[in-house]
Amino acid sequence: MTKFITEDQIEQFSLSLLKKLGYEHVFGPDIAPKPEGKTPERDSYKDILLKGRLKTSLKKINPNATNEMIDQAIRKLERTDSPIQVLNNQAFHKILTDGLDIEVNEKGRNSTKKLQIIDFENPSNNEFLAVNQYTIIEGQHTRRPDILIFVNGIPLAIFELKNVADEKATIETAY
Repeated sequence: MTKFITEDQIEQFSLSLLKKLGYEHVFGPDIAPKPEGKTPERDSYKDILLKGRLKTSLKKINPNATNEMIDQAIRKLERTDSPIQVLNNQAFHKILTDGLDIEVNEKGRNSTKKLQIIDFENPSNNEFLAVNQYTIIEGQHTRRPDILIFVNGIPLAIFELKNVADEKATIETAY
């Protein structure tokens, strides 16, 4: 009798490796919106950002930022400026690497402050999280990646794992 590795075993092994690298792990259904989630971290399945974690991380990385600045940054991160995905990806990359410009009014004068989203100088200031089975609903489509990697509450990488012994497993069926 031939033994095959299951997709769940691959997922659990991947999570164990990520934990060894210092990632925190949570099970997606546990942080799902109410009433399903035991400890909800978002209001809707349409929400992709983990706003509480993002807010905490932004405050830690940018200790001089006001709550208003943090809220403005989160609003900017939630929206896209273009219907063209490549342009949105380029703009998001620039935000990750260079920071996010936030408009502030200080003593009646408008100015721009830069908030860093990721602390590249002190990586330990960032939060690294692996979430398995994180459900996302966009329009008529429901997606549930096997593992979604968050840095500071922002999803940055997807693991869609398939069993190599499954002849029906393709990129198209995974997506």
